[in-house]
Amino acid sequence: MSPDRPFNVLFVCRRNASRSLMAEGLLRKWGAGRFDTFSAGPEPREVADPITLELLGRVGIETETLRPKQWGLFTGPDAPDLDFVFHVCEQSAALKQPAWTGNPMIVTWRFPDPLALEGSETERRALLNLVFGMVERRVKLLCALPDHRLARLTASDVSDIALAG
Repeated sequence: MSPDRPFNVLFVCRRNASRSLMAEGLLRKWGAGRFDTFSAGPEPREVADPITLELLGRVGIETETLRPKQWGLFTGPDAPDLDFVFHVCEQSAALKQPAWTGNPMIVTWRFPDPLALEGSETERRALLNLVFGMVERRVKLLCALPDHRLARLTASDVSDIALAG
């Protein structure tokens, strides 16, 4: 079974400046054609983290369209019907969720916050690289699922979710 449209995936993080942008860029790269990918946050920063964008650019991820966005853009009549909402931080997952369009499966992926580290730039880049690897593995797992399994998950069959974490 194939979907009649790409799966709509929203990655959510409180500030939408690093982890969620990584996930958005990676899913665009690895899931091209199968997924329409977005990211947002309840308290987005004005600009994306420049070190995150630099890292993504270095590994061949298109960064031109990656920017922090308010999660309210994904509610209401003009928003896309979402199939999956992945929280990439516990802070956003703990908040009262908006009324997402569609009937998305909501999953929390727990990753350390590279923007919260109060260390040297070298330490911050090391944590950012570690988190990038963690996000990339999860995104590749999502991409490895065949369409019929993804469609079952969006139909509320959450009995075996290797994606949760």
